[in-house]
Amino acid sequence: MQHLINLSDLSADDIHALFDRAEVLARQERLEPSLEGRHIANLFFEPSTRTRVSFELAARSLGGSVVNLDVQNSSFTKGETLVDTYRTLEAMGIDAFVVRTAQPGVIQDLGRVVGRNVAVFNAGEGDAAHPTQGLLDALTIRQHKGNFDQLSIAIVGDVSHSRVARSTLRALSILGCQDLRIVAPAAWQPPAQQMPQVVITDNLEMGIQGCDVVMALRIQNERLRNSERLDRDQYVSHFCITQQRLAAAKNDAIVMHPGPINRAIEIADEVADGPQSVILRQVSNGVTIRRALFDTVARSRGWFDS
Repeated sequence: MQHLINLSDLSADDIHALFDRAEVLARQERLEPSLEGRHIANLFFEPSTRTRVSFELAARSLGGSVVNLDVQNSSFTKGETLVDTYRTLEAMGIDAFVVRTAQPGVIQDLGRVVGRNVAVFNAGEGDAAHPTQGLLDALTIRQHKGNFDQLSIAIVGDVSHSRVARSTLRALSILGCQDLRIVAPAAWQPPAQQMPQVVITDNLEMGIQGCDVVMALRIQNERLRNSERLDRDQYVSHFCITQQRLAAAKNDAIVMHPGPINRAIEIADEVADGPQSVILRQVSNGVTIRRALFDTVARSRGWFDS
């Protein structure tokens, strides 16, 4: 493994191997410094808290040094192309790039131009992909529910604009989940032909009926066109996950949200903070899975000789 740009590059065995490595590292009191002497650059062209900080914590826990590029004060604002920015940083000794951008295709382009011993990690690309979020969501589900092939999983909310939804659905499909559901207003549903094996509905109670996992999504206000904006009160009345509505799922269903949460809009406080919520476990698994990813790449690229 050199990069993680798209989950479609991974098999089920690859993903489970990452999960197994993540859990081994999580149990170790002292981690081997597989990134010692290596330099990681965080290039975030869109806002982030969870993803950026967890990548940084993961790299530092393995002995790596981290550079957080202030994009707004970089030469990028002077007209330098992204590829030239990457090449400049690589010439300075950067070993891995963690990139978030609104521009589709940019991260794939970077993966093609960097040197053979330089790694690229997709930390979110427009509304197209967020592979490490998909991995941490699936890891959280495996920790609480075990095998995927018998699970019923519903994703609720603004699916059409959500890179999280796309990557999480992709991960779950690779891992063998047979019952995947999307619950969303018609304006926020993806075209059915794009997801032929996913049940799509605008009825929340029907959509989560008997589910093992219910995941709410953040409304992507920054990506909505005016014609796609919905009345807030109407959305809450039909799609906010309340304790009463959650009763349609299984009694032991877990509740997820990738964050940040718009409370009382996407999910009620009593659900987000309740006993079925694993939202904070998702957050901690962000560090867990990204540490395993760094460690796996470091060893496969020969950065660290144990």
